[in-house]
Amino acid sequence: VQLQASGGGLVQAGGSLRLSCAASVSSFSRTFMGWFRQAPGKEREFVACIRWRGGNTYYADSVKGRFIISRDNAKTTVYLQMNSLQPEDTAVYYCGASSGILSTYDRADMYHSWGQGTLVTVSS
Repeated sequence: VQLQASGGGLVQAGGSLRLSCAASVSSFSRTFMGWFRQAPGKEREFVACIRWRGGNTYYADSVKGRFIISRDNAKTTVYLQMNSLQPEDTAVYYCGASSGILSTYDRADMYHSWGQGTLVTVSS
C-alpha cells in the first residue's frame, strides 16, 4: 500500500491546517493509522493515531486538545486537523500504517508504508 500525505504549508501562529493521508487501496491490514513529525535535527516523534477497528484515538501530550485525527467513512483517508498551531509544531509530517499491538501505537519503528511527508511551517 502507498500513502500520500498532503495539506502542509505556511501558517501564522494560532492558525490551523488540515493534513490528509490517502491510501492507495481501501483494504489492507493495519491496526493503526498515525501521524508522526520530524523537525530538523530531531528524531521522528509521535503526534496522533487512530485505531482502525473502533476508531479510538491517541495523542501526544504536546498536541492534545489542539489536534484531531479522524478518518473518512470509506476508510481510505486519514485526516489531522491542527488548530492553535505554534512555531514548535514546525516539522515534516508523515503518515504511516502499523500492524502492531495496542501498546506500540506511538512507536515509529512499528509503522510501515510511510508517505513522503508534508512540510508544516508555523511562523511567529
